[in-house]
Amino acid sequence: MNEKPFSQACENNKNAIFSVLKTVFANTKNVLEIGSGSGQHAVYFAKNLPWLSWQTSDLEINHQGINQWIDEQPSENLQRPIKLDLQAPWKMSLVDGIYTANTLHIVSWALVENFFVGVKKCLATHGSLCIYGPFNYHGKFTSSSNADFDIWLKSRNRESGIRDIEAIVLLAQEAGLTLVHDHTMPANNRLLEFVKTQ
Repeated sequence: MNEKPFSQACENNKNAIFSVLKTVFANTKNVLEIGSGSGQHAVYFAKNLPWLSWQTSDLEINHQGINQWIDEQPSENLQRPIKLDLQAPWKMSLVDGIYTANTLHIVSWALVENFFVGVKKCLATHGSLCIYGPFNYHGKFTSSSNADFDIWLKSRNRESGIRDIEAIVLLAQEAGLTLVHDHTMPANNRLLEFVKTQ
């Protein structure tokens, strides 16, 4: 079997993210993770949030790695990955929590828009959405390292890049979501906490 994927960033940020999720998802029953990546966040959060069901999802190419992490660190409340492609409609039941990390700056802006279409469809009223990653404010980078990171992102895919928080909040509002907290995270990242109010 291939060596399971590993992200040092996931190891570095999981505790800081968990410190927020344990409160945001305190009364949540079902969380859908969009873009589970390596699977590291899923196994850690599911273990430490035992009252909820954590559903992993990603493109099929990433399922093997996610399953390797689940096989190594299983939890009764951790669900194996389902196929989710931002280029296609989401086919799943309503959930009362959605979480994604380091996705919106990787995909194109068109797929960011599709992300919020999916959230509008699948997140129940009063449900919470948490988005982790770097963001710009008033069109400006918050650090030189984020500016360098943006250059690197665009060198790989010119349609990717660090997003302006104002544009993200506008898309969220159009999907019936209200920003309730903008949490400061380590390494010039943020965790945006939204609630579906419509």
